[in-house]
Amino acid sequence: MARQLRLSLGREGQEPSLDEFVRGPSNALAVAAVEAWPAWQGGCLAILGPKGVGKSHLARAWAAGVDALVVEARDPDLVAAASRPVLLENADRGMSAEGLFHLINLATHEGGGLLLTARTRPSTWPTALPDLRSRLNAFPVVEIEPPDDIVLEGVLRRFFRDRNIKPPEAVYPYLLARMPRSIPDAEAIVRRLDEAGDEGFRPVTRVLARQILEAQGGIDV
Repeated sequence: MARQLRLSLGREGQEPSLDEFVRGPSNALAVAAVEAWPAWQGGCLAILGPKGVGKSHLARAWAAGVDALVVEARDPDLVAAASRPVLLENADRGMSAEGLFHLINLATHEGGGLLLTARTRPSTWPTALPDLRSRLNAFPVVEIEPPDDIVLEGVLRRFFRDRNIKPPEAVYPYLLARMPRSIPDAEAIVRRLDEAGDEGFRPVTRVLARQILEAQGGIDV
């Protein structure tokens, strides 16, 4: 039996897009808030949420759409950040306090803006700078909830499409009822299905999906 070869249609190297961002009830408020730029309060916004909900994808899509500067948390380029939108990811993990203070001030200038991603609220971040403390306490935030079925199905379909896989429709509700509720887990499951299908010369079906979930362990199949 000849092995079926699948062309990879992956998106490696392509910029994310807000138009292609998978939307659902769990992220609707965050998408609307991000799209409201440049009308953010003080030119700033923080996207909050646990790992795997799509914070980075949404933030990167915004950055690509507005040609934002992506800065390093510990050593942001303040000269390059002047008069342009800026993205700072994982701002609650090792950010330069003085750098963040200046970025917040720069966000109020014409053409500026500051989008942060984090898992915790800015008001809870420790700082010894009184002026930064007051700004963090008032920092506008929007939260992304763990992905709902609409979002998870959307990203599953995208990951399958990127790998040129067309599973039976029954695979989607089967996975949604049993898989972990995160986008990285969805991507990992699709990758494992693709690899298992290629290794065993098998199509991606519900039977194969069951075997992949069983192999992960701890999942009710």
